[in-house]
Amino acid sequence: MTTTLITGGAGFLGSHLCDRFLAEGHRVICVDNFVTGRKANIQHLLDREDFRFLEHDVSNPFEIDEPIRYVLHFASPASPIDYLELPIQTLKVGSLGTHNTLGLARAHGASYLLASTSEVYGDPLVHPQPETYWGNVNPVGPRGVYDEAKRFAEAMVTAYHRVHGLDIRIIRIFNTYGPRMRLRDGRVVPAFVQQALEGSPLTVFGDGQQTRSFCYVSDLVEGIFRLLMSGVTEPVNIGNPQEMTILDFAETIVRCTDSSSEVSFHDLPVDDPKTRQPDITKARQLLGWEPKVDLAEGLGKTIRFFQGVIEAGKPEVS
Repeated sequence: MTTTLITGGAGFLGSHLCDRFLAEGHRVICVDNFVTGRKANIQHLLDREDFRFLEHDVSNPFEIDEPIRYVLHFASPASPIDYLELPIQTLKVGSLGTHNTLGLARAHGASYLLASTSEVYGDPLVHPQPETYWGNVNPVGPRGVYDEAKRFAEAMVTAYHRVHGLDIRIIRIFNTYGPRMRLRDGRVVPAFVQQALEGSPLTVFGDGQQTRSFCYVSDLVEGIFRLLMSGVTEPVNIGNPQEMTILDFAETIVRCTDSSSEVSFHDLPVDDPKTRQPDITKARQLLGWEPKVDLAEGLGKTIRFFQGVIEAGKPEVS
């Protein structure tokens, strides 16, 4: 049985990846320390014989006593509220965690996939953002801890490929949403949905004309799987190129939730990107991938999930 190790496997994206690789017939080793991940995300997997959970901070070295074919490094705080509260941990998991998991992959002769991010482009001066764009990042700004951690991780992964011949993949993930997101993780989808469901004003930063694009989680997981199984070693954007302003998105959420909420404007955070839209030409050409789930369908599933969380009063802890 092919064994796949997923760091951050109890997180939003990581837990969906655990489900996908199990469905593909893999044995899955999930590594997480529950800093931002939640045990509830993998509770349904814990009794499976083809699933193994290891509670560990990958910023510290570790070994696995069974053969591994694939290593997917998804461990990291990934939302502003998390990496602004955990700046040093974010830098460590992007540097030390990447180094440790690369060493593990090399020791096992495994292929390695890094979860990078659209944030490597910073506040972009090129639009939409192709993989050839080097970015516009403030390394000493508050968001720099996440942006630069991922940029360093990309450099480290590429160095292992050049020096050690490690088989690598680098995915640059754009805004993704869906069930298992935390309500209070600071990202726009859960924030708007919760505010709309509770009838509170939707918090819009700046004038709301900054843009984002939203990819449903099942589409992202499909892109990740295709990239891993490909021979593509250079970075690949995976995201939905359908761009919209934050103000338009707020109005969409109000409409989808049949809410009476209005919009409340607040100061724009430091270094907040004004535009975010992936150029997915490479994904289309090399992977035959593009998003399939439209915004209405994806939001419907996501809103129902959050309704269940709110109605059940479930605590968002491990």
